[in-house]
Amino acid sequence: MDVELYVYDLSGGLARQYSQALIGQHIDAVYHTAIVVNNIEYFFGQGIHRKIPGSTHHGRPIKIVNLGKTHVNPETIEEYVQSLESVYTPESYDLFLHNCNNFSQDLSMFLVGKSIPDEITSLPETFLRTPVGQMLRGQIDQSMRTMVHAPDAVSGTNVPRTPATHETATNAAKPVANGSVMQPAQPAQPADFSNGHPPPHKPGQVWNITELSVLNKLLKQAETTCAVIFFTSATCAPCKICYAPYDDLATEAGSKATLIKVDISRAYDIGSRYGVRATPTFMTFVNGQKYEEWSGADVSRLRGSVQMLVQMTQPSHAHFRLRTPTFHGLIRKPITYPKIPPLDKLAAKLGPVAQDASIRDLIAFINAHASPSGLGAANAALPNLPSLSTYLSTIYKAIPLASRFALVDLIRVAAIDSRVSSFLATEPSLRTLSTLLAHADGGWGSAPFQLRLVTCQLVCNLFSSSVFQNLVSQPSSTLRTYVESMSDCLIAPDNANARSAAAAVYYNLAAINHNERVQGRPDKFDISEDVEAALTSAVFNEHESKESLRSQLLALALLLYAVKQPRDSTVWQLCESLELNECLKAKAKDPVFKRDDGVLKELAKDSGISAQEEAEIKSAWSLFKVDDAEGYEDEKEGGVAATKHNSAQGLGAKNKQDLDEFVEILDPEGEGYVTYAHFVELCALQLKNKSAETRDEEVEEAFALFMQGGSSDGTITLQHLRNVARVLKEEVGDDVLKAMILEANGGQGVARGVDVQHFREVMVRAGVFQ
Repeated sequence: MDVELYVYDLSGGLARQYSQALIGQHIDAVYHTAIVVNNIEYFFGQGIHRKIPGSTHHGRPIKIVNLGKTHVNPETIEEYVQSLESVYTPESYDLFLHNCNNFSQDLSMFLVGKSIPDEITSLPETFLRTPVGQMLRGQIDQSMRTMVHAPDAVSGTNVPRTPATHETATNAAKPVANGSVMQPAQPAQPADFSNGHPPPHKPGQVWNITELSVLNKLLKQAETTCAVIFFTSATCAPCKICYAPYDDLATEAGSKATLIKVDISRAYDIGSRYGVRATPTFMTFVNGQKYEEWSGADVSRLRGSVQMLVQMTQPSHAHFRLRTPTFHGLIRKPITYPKIPPLDKLAAKLGPVAQDASIRDLIAFINAHASPSGLGAANAALPNLPSLSTYLSTIYKAIPLASRFALVDLIRVAAIDSRVSSFLATEPSLRTLSTLLAHADGGWGSAPFQLRLVTCQLVCNLFSSSVFQNLVSQPSSTLRTYVESMSDCLIAPDNANARSAAAAVYYNLAAINHNERVQGRPDKFDISEDVEAALTSAVFNEHESKESLRSQLLALALLLYAVKQPRDSTVWQLCESLELNECLKAKAKDPVFKRDDGVLKELAKDSGISAQEEAEIKSAWSLFKVDDAEGYEDEKEGGVAATKHNSAQGLGAKNKQDLDEFVEILDPEGEGYVTYAHFVELCALQLKNKSAETRDEEVEEAFALFMQGGSSDGTITLQHLRNVARVLKEEVGDDVLKAMILEANGGQGVARGVDVQHFREVMVRAGVFQ
């Protein structure tokens, strides 16, 4: 595709006529520029704009400069432009430092690898060198800012945004009011994973239907999912109990289920067609076939049925039902390494190489990026990246092996800016990355650890670009081949930090597929078996660093979690054949990893308790814990004396033998204290083993709470429910309370009340008791 630079004169020719007389310096024009590619005119003003070429309020360009052709496809161009929206925000506009021409320069560098004409980019400096320019800088900037933010400054025919592979959620530029005070842009943050945010939720709705033809159409549309029909009537008091829960279920289910409501007092033909004789009546449908029918205002059954239908038609992966919160959700941000090292020391390590203009410009860019002014990327003009690439490709192998890390480290810091990482990802033949990542001298396992460390960190920083994320995810990706070729770094024995950084690379790579799985979509690509084997081997061979093991486990877990066919997965088979579970149990007892309970325990076992139960356990723990127990200073939750854990549990060992057994389990080495993780495990076990007798006692206690404040013969009456409603300050009418009693006792009459057996059945259906 051709790339053109549209050049406009904001002065309308006045600069050419009067600049010499006014400021003592001839200026041809006050330049505004835009990049035109793929029949879209991109420019910066109130954020980044996309217009049909020539339709903007700037009128006709005074000249059009052909910049060359680009090999970058339209989708990747849109990805890149979206990534720039965090740098070119409306509030960051500055006539002299951060304007439309800076944007055109960055986009031109990305598309064709060349700068826009010097007379355009140097104009602000030319003007400011004059005395009048220095004197009028503030006033001119203010007046131009007002013009840029004026309503007509965004006139012109918009081009619809071409959907990028994924919208970069954090990069959307926000419009601002037409103010006059410049707010400095925030330093650019690494991009989130482009698929790390759920799509906007489209809540479902309850369809209120009165015509049979419309109902048939909805059921037809639901033939691949499920549907529920709620038959009600205007005079049905029990029906009202289900209205709000039914609306909530529709919202929760979204497009996964079709929830329909039919008032048979208005839709006689529908009621007749389905033989409805009482309300409320519910009918459910799965894949177009009737599945179930029942009558009565049983909210618990309704909720359970809808959830079951959704699960039947769109089953979730078995892993989603495990208690592993670290892996349940989307991973929003990649692991990156933005820390800036002492640049003077890196330059000294490079020697004469650091004196080249491209390296000096790179260091200046890094310094500007880290400027304490707060402008960050907005104040950092890109170096000439094609020139830098040319220099690197010719000089890199001439640099002593022990010093190469210094050059890679400079690229690593620069790559945290998505403009740099996007350029590296789209460069023809991947010239820079192929130079830095293709370590041929005996493989990466034999490379100096400093070089392995900073190269892995560089790859992690490349994930700051949504363009890189998209390209590395392509089914056949040369980028991914280079990334996967570094798997030897995972098992190199000489430096734990380098192994952690290598694990972070594959964590970032696996996170892309993980986010697809969590959202019910297939993997974008297959990770090579070499990476899977190296990562598994790294876990087995890690014996010295908790942090390194944690990084490796997190990356390996993402490869395993929610894999579509576990038994057909090579990494799953590898872990099973090598008995990874036994390996993790052994490492949990290893003194090196003993206190690293989090990921190990989350991967190895599932306590099976609810969040509420865990909160209750922690509350009991806090009454007895000691924060400064000797040998337990590093325990975040402190410790409890082993002899007091029984009191803390409140669950109780029945005799001394049980108590001794608990102490042996919780404190096998006789150190005198119990850790919180061990305490939770035993409490969870005891909660699961509660007897039916204990459950009966709990039901009876709850039943007694309902019976307070009124006479009773062993049943909950209408008066009891009135009292409860009053205490809870709930405005509930007698019609609803009567319907609750009828629902609970099976329609035996309000006067019969609710006995303990019916109460238990209601509580079980509601999920209060098991």
